[in-house]
Amino acid sequence: MAGKEPDSMSLSELRLLSAFLAMETTDSLLCLARECGGGKLTEKVQSFVWDHCLTKAVGKGYESYSKKFVKKLITEIESNHGNVLDELYEQYASYMISFKDDNPVKENERVCKCISFLFPDCFKLSICPKSRKLVVPLQCSLNMLEGDTGCSVWPSSLFLSELILSYPHIFSGKSCFEVGSGVGLVGICLAHVKASKVILSDGDLSTLANMKLNLEKNRLNTETNLPETSIENQNVVSSSHGHFIPCHQVKCIHLPWESASEKELQNFMPEIILGADVIYDPSCLPHLVKVLAILLNKKKSYIENREGSIPDSFPGDGKVNDAHDLDASSFHAQRINTSEVKGIINNAVDLVSRADPVAYIASVIRNADTFDRFLALADQADLRIKDLTSTLRPFDLLPYMKSYDRSSIRLFTVT
Repeated sequence: MAGKEPDSMSLSELRLLSAFLAMETTDSLLCLARECGGGKLTEKVQSFVWDHCLTKAVGKGYESYSKKFVKKLITEIESNHGNVLDELYEQYASYMISFKDDNPVKENERVCKCISFLFPDCFKLSICPKSRKLVVPLQCSLNMLEGDTGCSVWPSSLFLSELILSYPHIFSGKSCFEVGSGVGLVGICLAHVKASKVILSDGDLSTLANMKLNLEKNRLNTETNLPETSIENQNVVSSSHGHFIPCHQVKCIHLPWESASEKELQNFMPEIILGADVIYDPSCLPHLVKVLAILLNKKKSYIENREGSIPDSFPGDGKVNDAHDLDASSFHAQRINTSEVKGIINNAVDLVSRADPVAYIASVIRNADTFDRFLALADQADLRIKDLTSTLRPFDLLPYMKSYDRSSIRLFTVT
């Protein structure tokens, strides 16, 4: 079967390919494969998997991932008394020879996978590639919790990336600073919508090195304070599946929140600050709020404190802000209503005209006490927090990603 060009794929085929490149679960892939075959794993669907998924994906971790998928695919077809293509049997036999065990990729190892943003037909903005998809290759960790959190793709970073690509006029031409940048996905999207300056920061040197590598994978010029010896040469995912981002300057800085000085932060003074899943560790919250307070305040000497000390609270004038009636129990998932899109866009336009710096924080509230602690510290620092979850909702640009629960993510502005 002759391979299709990506532009000639059906939407269901494009979603299946995107899910494969993003290393979604095998169950998700099978579900999407059935959608391609009208509910069945037909020989046509098998041919598509062979032509576009198994033979063209190049990158660290894909062989192990493909082995598990092919095994599950063959088992499903056989259990329903279907015909399995010879190519799939041969490919699985090849995997069996290559790998002696079922888990050749260790949990603490990093893999290369691609995040594909799929733009709907109604999306007419200039940032949308002709192919109607933006493919971002990333080296990341399979382990989200133990020791490699900064190199994992977290849900809120996917959400912020969708937000940036859905409303590029908010970020285009603006100086942007991200706290806790992780794999660098948000910064790559900021570069794509042509932010005037992109500064990414993280407190972990290995995370920062991995981030720089991801920026280079996406053909972005980088400036960093990291030594070149900390950057490892890794395999690059094939670029045959999508659009790469044009060359753009991005700065990466090492910024542990607990040691960040007011003088250092005042050198940046961005127009927009971003943070994805940064409200998680109660011991880090005073430092995070300190960093946000300095970056959001245009005045000098906002925090009067002895050099090297760490404030647990910040001076406030007793004003009631938008955070006083917010608590974790009040946040419930709200599904998007397409009839409200016009109102959402109007809200986005209003945000563009903001003169003062603003922070966009996307977060999954995993612990109510931790979030309430953040609200209290923000109140003491005279920061205003507003919940925009229901009024500024991004387009669903990751419709194939079953592992991504957008309904669990809240979006806040901090001013």
